[in-house]
Amino acid sequence: MLFSKYGFLRLAVCVPEVEVAAVEANTRQTIAALGKAAAAGAQLAVFPELGITSYSCSDLFFQQRLLDDAEQAVGQIAEACAVHGIAAVVGLPVRYKGRLFNAAAVIDSTGALAAIVAKTHLPTNNEFYERRWFATALDLPDGGEISFLGSQVPFGADLLFPVEGWGDCVFGVEICEDLWSVIPPSSGQAIAGANVLLNLSASNELLGKVGYRRDLVRQQSARCLAAYAYCSAGPGESTSDIVYSGHSLICENGSLLAETARMSFEAQMAVADIDVGKLHHERLVSSSYRESTTRSFRRISVSLKPWKEGGGLLRKVDPRPFVPADPLRRTEHCEEIFRIQTVGLAKRLRHTKSKAIVLGLSGGLDSTLAALVAVRAFDLVGIDRKQIVAITMPGMGTTDRTRDNSVVLAEMLGLTLREIVIREAVEVHFRDIGHPPDLHDITFENSQARERTQILMDVANQIGGFVLGTGDLSELALGWCTFNGDHMSMYHVNAGVPKTLVRHLVEWCADEVFRGPEAAVLHDIAATPISPELLPPDTEGKIAQQTEEVVGPYSLHDFFLFQLVRLGFPPDKIRYLAEIAFADEYPPEVIAKWLDVFIRRFFSQQFKRNAMPDGPKVGSVALSPRGDWRMPSDSVAASWLK
Repeated sequence: MLFSKYGFLRLAVCVPEVEVAAVEANTRQTIAALGKAAAAGAQLAVFPELGITSYSCSDLFFQQRLLDDAEQAVGQIAEACAVHGIAAVVGLPVRYKGRLFNAAAVIDSTGALAAIVAKTHLPTNNEFYERRWFATALDLPDGGEISFLGSQVPFGADLLFPVEGWGDCVFGVEICEDLWSVIPPSSGQAIAGANVLLNLSASNELLGKVGYRRDLVRQQSARCLAAYAYCSAGPGESTSDIVYSGHSLICENGSLLAETARMSFEAQMAVADIDVGKLHHERLVSSSYRESTTRSFRRISVSLKPWKEGGGLLRKVDPRPFVPADPLRRTEHCEEIFRIQTVGLAKRLRHTKSKAIVLGLSGGLDSTLAALVAVRAFDLVGIDRKQIVAITMPGMGTTDRTRDNSVVLAEMLGLTLREIVIREAVEVHFRDIGHPPDLHDITFENSQARERTQILMDVANQIGGFVLGTGDLSELALGWCTFNGDHMSMYHVNAGVPKTLVRHLVEWCADEVFRGPEAAVLHDIAATPISPELLPPDTEGKIAQQTEEVVGPYSLHDFFLFQLVRLGFPPDKIRYLAEIAFADEYPPEVIAKWLDVFIRRFFSQQFKRNAMPDGPKVGSVALSPRGDWRMPSDSVAASWLK
């Protein structure tokens, strides 16, 4: 059994109230903060730089009384760690061979002092002059030990801390300026295996610094494919010349998970669940990470209490990972994707020297988006929109709503519209193969899809152009396309766009790109139920065959797709996260049902993806067999279904 079932580590950054040089009071506050962090379920708590004494002691650092008290304080904090079952990293000055070091004491959840890490880069400019008191870890030999609290303890900057019973979780420690240096020690720690990076800091506040600091931490977490916890000294420090705000934050691979309030004299704490399993996957698939080299490190095992599944998850689980919740960011997202699709198609037009394309325009979301991209691409390369031949092909399930929308849209966009009714051709085909026309099975449906594809291909030959595919990423994931039917084209312009994003792209086009009379049609198309329209309409002429009733909600399937392909999560973790993300939408048994369907279809339909045409990647998930996803068609899903 894994130490942490779903790969989560609960981490706290704690900024206690401090007084300058008041070790006894600061220790009490640190222990109180430890208790609050433990009550919040934190397994590991990080405190500010030199927090036991306060960072701003200046020449008081040379006082033996202060140094003796700080050493004894670590013993008291270690006892508190054992009582609360929480590990901690606290800052203090330590003596070693006649020199003083700015250091961090690492204490595990049993109260054992695992090691002491020394600061490498000492700022000595402007308001900082640490070299007046401290020596740098660069002067220390690797493999050193320090006599501390009557025991020999590992000491230096060559230390990493794997968690006992959880080989995938390793943390490293650096101190303040280390992060601001050209090559932070945390970079080497990350290359050597640390995926949780901790920084004890005393970062003063200046105009504009908060944004820079936030970006610095966030970017370092992304560069190192790691979590990064930055804990900074608060306003209880001396304000003789500068002010400390206590701004502390936790980031994970470029995302800000939590941060504290600034400028508060009250103790502050931010807690987040780090997804160590996610970070482990990111490194497994990163060739740059695999090829990096670094110095050797000593590994000192530390014990942490297990993460509690029943305590809730202290991180946001986005139910729609492909669709930004923030409207402004979503707009930027749509604009960028539309540009990528447009340039991809424009390049294909330029390369093939084609002056025309053909696409099936059904009045649904996917074909509408493809038509909009085609219009913009033709405008970009200077070809008349009339050379876009949109063919509507009414069949057994076509409704007036979708047909009318496709006709109106083609006219408004200035396309060449052709209508070719396929009913008679399909009925002849049924007679040829001996299929009863009233048997509405898979043959009934696929015959229509293949007849439409044949028409598109042959018309493309007639006009000297190529067929523009319209299917999307979600359909490819589920295999919800007819092999050698709508599965096939000469360029698959929507191949990288998931279904949950297609609707937003069409609506964005209505609001931002094709304003005017086209907008009303686009909004109606966006509101149309998703359907392949291969089965006859109901008695009122409305769509009877709704895709999501058959194959499942695309919101769930896109969530499953992102977690499985992008993050490499196992099914039990995907289900756990889905139950959190969709708590207000779907009960657990419904989530489990459609997750089972997703896994079965994802594995069984790989043969279609292995034969998919070219198409542009637009996001972090793509299924092209020539790019992101290479999977044998005869892979077995048994382990995932189990």
